[in-house]
Amino acid sequence: MTNTPTRIIIVDDHPMVAEGIEAILETYDDIEIACVLTDGQQAIDRVEELQPDVILLDLNMPGVNGLSATEIILERRPETRILILSMHDSPEYISTALSHGAKGYLLKDVPTEEIKTAIDRLMQGGEYLCTGAKRSLKPRIADGREPLTSREQQILLQLAQGKSNKEVGLALDISVRTVETHRKNIKRKLGISSTAGLTRYAMEHGVLQGTGQV
Repeated sequence: MTNTPTRIIIVDDHPMVAEGIEAILETYDDIEIACVLTDGQQAIDRVEELQPDVILLDLNMPGVNGLSATEIILERRPETRILILSMHDSPEYISTALSHGAKGYLLKDVPTEEIKTAIDRLMQGGEYLCTGAKRSLKPRIADGREPLTSREQQILLQLAQGKSNKEVGLALDISVRTVETHRKNIKRKLGISSTAGLTRYAMEHGVLQGTGQV
């Protein structure tokens, strides 16, 4: 069996950081750098063309930030694994990145070989948090409920208004399959098994109150 190299895209608006990561990863025979990009919109525009296995993504970038980019990239190419590489170690940043679909979170001060370790873990189907991210997130893990992403909140609002998956897809310009995936994730995160339960949750938590707002 031929071992195909892991295709990587690096997305960071700081050239020295991006070039440093690229130089490190190019030393590994089982990694291929498909492209180095400087913002989230470039990654969104080129993900289907470049077909990366893993995207190393900074959070704070001009234009489309890393969180929005993660969500849109995974809608377009769900098999892509997103590894966040950030200077921010606050639990809000980490938990939000993971809830948006990122499979890993590394702080930018980690040892260089840890980036490769994280990529390998993601390619094996796992997730990876560096020690600093785990330490920061630990107090939050016990509360049990994952927050909904902005896209999931939009879809919950549409579903609570009684719209079908097809109608939601048309309203948000996404495929029915993508709506179904989001719907399953919403139910899993909220611990709700029925559409009626989603509607009740939306009413109880004020989701429907925003219907007329921009």
